[in-house]
Amino acid sequence: MRFMIIVKATAESERGDMPTEPLMAAMARYHEELAQAGVLLDGSGLQPSAKGWRVRYSATGRTVTDGPFAETKELIAGYTLIQVRSRDEALEWTRRFPNPRGEGLDAEIEVRQLFEMEDFADVPGVENFRDLEALRG
Repeated sequence: MRFMIIVKATAESERGDMPTEPLMAAMARYHEELAQAGVLLDGSGLQPSAKGWRVRYSATGRTVTDGPFAETKELIAGYTLIQVRSRDEALEWTRRFPNPRGEGLDAEIEVRQLFEMEDFADVPGVENFRDLEALRG
């Protein structure tokens, strides 16, 4: 089972403020623990939305809008991707996730389970994605 730990953006992360040294150390320790346990798949911080864009789809086509985007609470500042045996194991790891703003400050992370190929077993066209998965090895 794969889970994504999503770090919500803040005014600081949207300004491009870098984490403090203690926070970087705590995040490094946490990710090292994940790696040593064999559950870490990936993790990274994201640049502020000012360096990104959105694509809006409509009946008449696609529209690209450059950032920044106003609703910080809807933005993502980073993520960690883990693979574990159960939801309970994912919950235990996420309870240990360091406060992404630093201890004593309000912050929020969100955790979402990823779909697996077997979840799409009866969906037409899924074989194309299985072929891609085989190529990735």
